[in-house]
Amino acid sequence: MLDEIEQRASVAGRFVDKDLYRIYLATLWANIALDPSEAGLADDDLEGLHDYLNGALVKVLGPEQTLSDCFRFIETKPGEQAMDRCRLTKTHKDLLLYFCSLILDPEGHRRWAERLGAQDDRRARRGNPSRFSPEED
Repeated sequence: MLDEIEQRASVAGRFVDKDLYRIYLATLWANIALDPSEAGLADDDLEGLHDYLNGALVKVLGPEQTLSDCFRFIETKPGEQAMDRCRLTKTHKDLLLYFCSLILDPEGHRRWAERLGAQDDRRARRGNPSRFSPEED
């Protein structure tokens, strides 16, 4: 899988576009973390996979880079431009930005999720449930 990511991020022979590589790697992690079973993994396997990916990306991005740095990059202007170059859909961008929040600012992400839950509760009490609320029979 990592060889395929490196190949897709290659632009001329062995030259790898590091920006695209970061996006592809972040996408891989986000999808696996969302549903490890789809990749044939258990939740307990995620920590080992995370460590493996951190070790593997060093050969492309350099020794000081980590998976978290891929998500940091996505939140930057060059990251936004790279996502545009990849022609990511809005849903794909939203997924990556969601994981940026989750990984880079877990406390802020928790507060955001709590506010969102409180808003949904208020809407449900007013008879206007959000799209995230289960439908009543």
